[in-house]
Parts: sequence; structure tokens; C-alpha cells
Amino acid sequence: MLNRTAAFFLVLCAVVSTRGQDVLVGRLSKDTPKTSGKNVESAWLDLRQIPAANSKPQSTPDWVESVSLVPGDKTPGLPEKTIFRIRVDHPSPDLQVLFFRLFFDDNAEQQPRLIAWNELGTIVVQSGQLGGGTGLSTSESLMVPMVGVSTIDLEVPGDGKTIRGAYMDWMANAEVLHPVSAEHRDLIPEPFSTMAPLHPAGQDSEKFGTVTASLADETIRIGASVSQGAAFQFGLESEPLMALLTFEVASPNIAAPPEVFLNGESIGTVAITLPELADPGYRGMTQSLIRGMSFQYTGWLRAQKLVPASNLKVGTNDLLIIGGAGTPISAIRATQIQLKYLWDKTDYQLQPDR
Repeated sequence: MLNRTAAFFLVLCAVVSTRGQDVLVGRLSKDTPKTSGKNVESAWLDLRQIPAANSKPQSTPDWVESVSLVPGDKTPGLPEKTIFRIRVDHPSPDLQVLFFRLFFDDNAEQQPRLIAWNELGTIVVQSGQLGGGTGLSTSESLMVPMVGVSTIDLEVPGDGKTIRGAYMDWMANAEVLHPVSAEHRDLIPEPFSTMAPLHPAGQDSEKFGTVTASLADETIRIGASVSQGAAFQFGLESEPLMALLTFEVASPNIAAPPEVFLNGESIGTVAITLPELADPGYRGMTQSLIRGMSFQYTGWLRAQKLVPASNLKVGTNDLLIIGGAGTPISAIRATQIQLKYLWDKTDYQLQPDR
């Protein structure tokens, strides 16, 4: 068995392609000196099943003990499952929560879930199905309580080839101040990004002369043509001073953001808030390295578009969002619009005509 397994390497910590085969822990290059609670490194695990000929070993922090691919329980009448098993050690007693971000292809019939076990084989915590079945390459983030946990399983229906990678980082406690009058936000500082997830607007609200209205809460797939766009209608009783369209977009081509049409006229592409370039969510696309590489972000990004007041009209307005040029398919969610009106405390300057 050793001779057979020796032909397989951990492809940037990738899992071997033979089911039930343990990845050789010795292939993981351990960093020295030993980690401590004061300076604990994050871990990136490449879980793509790549042939040994194309594999390269990677360094991981020593709190990642092993990664293996094990066969799931075969139940008659149920689809076969694949399990990625990650054994971890606690680098410090003070660190009790693990940030876990999974990168995968979000297929409706192959949605993964996370299960955390203790040494006795008892489930400590488990997630529901991750993803929304969008059919796009995406990522999901979880906070995993690690008290007593020694093993994390990623369970996915099928051969496991929809799983691409995992990023792990230990979380430390810190006091967070927030304004008591503001809407509650689940603000968890994620690595590489400072933008909090966008929550659906829910009911229409008004504050300081600004009306916030939800156009759609659900996830809507979009393409790069008008026929594949997401169409919305909203009514105005009076023309605002300006408007701001906001939503989240999944798997966009970052060089070609979605385009917005209002009342049949293009008002341009949206601006998207990008995380640091070190984020593993960036996925390169190229036909030739000589010609360069374009990038898709495999996750959700905040998108905004300032809507000129001159393009709005009293009555019904038609809004259309399509994917950027060269984007085969994408998705948007939590779509909302803000309308700014003249308020009795509006700060403005009246400049004389020249």
C-alpha cells in the first residue's frame, strides 16, 4: 500500500484522486518554529483532485495535522458521498473559534456540509447544506466552535470534484462598539475584506429624507444578454434628488461588472467593492499566459450604481441588470434602491449663477 500511495502528493494540500486513500501527512511541509497563540498562521488547503504528475506540495501551519479523502457510508437508495477529513490541533487554549471558508461549485445536487467531531466520534456541531444551488463557483464562510473538536469533515454528494479549497483562520475575541440607533448588522471581520454582507431591505423605510426600498430579496441568475437580465419595476410619486442601486453579485468577471438599464437606456456598469488580491476567491481564466489572464471572483461582492435623477420619472420605472460582457452566467441577490429627497435639514450650498 505504501508503494501505491507514494505516487500521490498533496497538490497544494490537495486530496488524492483515489477514494478512501489517506493523504501522506509527511508530504505536508511543516513550518518552524512551532506556532503559538500569539502568532498563529492561517491555512489554505487546495482540495482539488489533481493527478500526481501535476501536483506540488505546500507548506501548512503545524496545527493542521492531516488531510484525507475517505469513503462515505453507502446507503441503498441514496447517492454516494465523498468526505474530506481535516484533523486539527489547537494552537492555543485561548483560540476557541475557527473561521472556515469553503470554495466549491454550487451545484444543486451536490451541496456540501460541514461536520465537526471530537475524539470520541461525537458530533459537536454541523452545518446545513452550503450554497444555494446557483450552479456557479462560489464560497461560504462559517464560524466553527472548536471546544473539544479534533476533526472537521466536509461531506458532499458525488465524487467530491466540486470541492476546490478551504481557508482556515483562528478567531480572537475583541470588543465591538456600534451605534444603538442603527440597524443591527452581523459584522464579522472576514479575512481580506472589510465589507459586511448585505442583508435584504425588508420593508420600505425612511430616514433623513432617504427612502430605502427592496426590489428583490431572492437570488436571481443573470447573463450578459438582455433576455438573460433581471428585470424590476418600481413606482415613484415624486422625482428624487438622486438614487442609489445596491445589490450583491456572485461570480462576476471583475473587469466587466454588471450593466444597468433604466427605462430602456443604459446608465453604465456598476462599481464593485473588491477584497484584497490575496483572497483565494480570485480565479484566473486564460487561453494563453502570454496574452494575460482575466479574473472571476468566486463569491459574493457588493455592487452599487448611482442612478441619475434625470433618468427617473414619476410613475412606473423599469430597471434591468445584466451580466458584464464575456460573463457567461452570474447571479444577484438582496437588490434594493435608495431614493434621496429634499429634507428640512438637508445640507446644501446655493451657488449663484455665473
